[in-house]
Amino acid sequence: MADEVKLLGVVGSPFVCRVQIALKFKGIEHKFVQENLANKSDELLKYNPVYKKVPVFVHNEKPISESLVILEYIDEVWKNNPIFPSDPYQRALARFWSKFMDDKIVTPSFKSVFNVDEKEREKNIAESSEALQILENELKDKFFGGKEFGNVDIAAVFIAFWIPLFQDIIGLKLFTAEKFPKLYKWSQEFLNHPTVKEIMPPRDPLFAFFKGVYEKLHSSSK
Repeated sequence: MADEVKLLGVVGSPFVCRVQIALKFKGIEHKFVQENLANKSDELLKYNPVYKKVPVFVHNEKPISESLVILEYIDEVWKNNPIFPSDPYQRALARFWSKFMDDKIVTPSFKSVFNVDEKEREKNIAESSEALQILENELKDKFFGGKEFGNVDIAAVFIAFWIPLFQDIIGLKLFTAEKFPKLYKWSQEFLNHPTVKEIMPPRDPLFAFFKGVYEKLHSSSK
């Protein structure tokens, strides 16, 4: 009996994009269910009653939420094209750096743009820059995963695609080739990888959407 695989998500979410990259890399056939987060479906509420968020990965009616948890599950069930190291210590490090992305980069860099409090913005810009510098020092090869990308690279898709998009909205120079040469080169290699290239959402509609969010936020604060 064939596996039934579904992914509940929205186009333009970095967290959903992580799962899509892993599924594509491993060649896993699945059904993508587009959600409307302003009007959440019964299916989403059924499969993720705790957080009511995407992505939700459903394998033979068993739901899993949280993108980093989903990546690990996918790698354990589908053994081809591994995205996690086989060595237990290296796996633990991979988990650590993936979590680091969410805690120290995704949240503060989002707040660096979508925040009306100037002091808070400056604080989050500083925190994001410090975290990017740590990653710059950590990158020792073409990818964080070595010669081929792995789960840390997938987790870092936010840096490669979403930070440049966000900073262009307000002219912020957070992530540049001058400041972080190794990390910037990595971002170009990663985005140009055939698997990743096929999955990334179109930039212009996303830019327009987030620019609208930014302008609405600032007009309502005046």
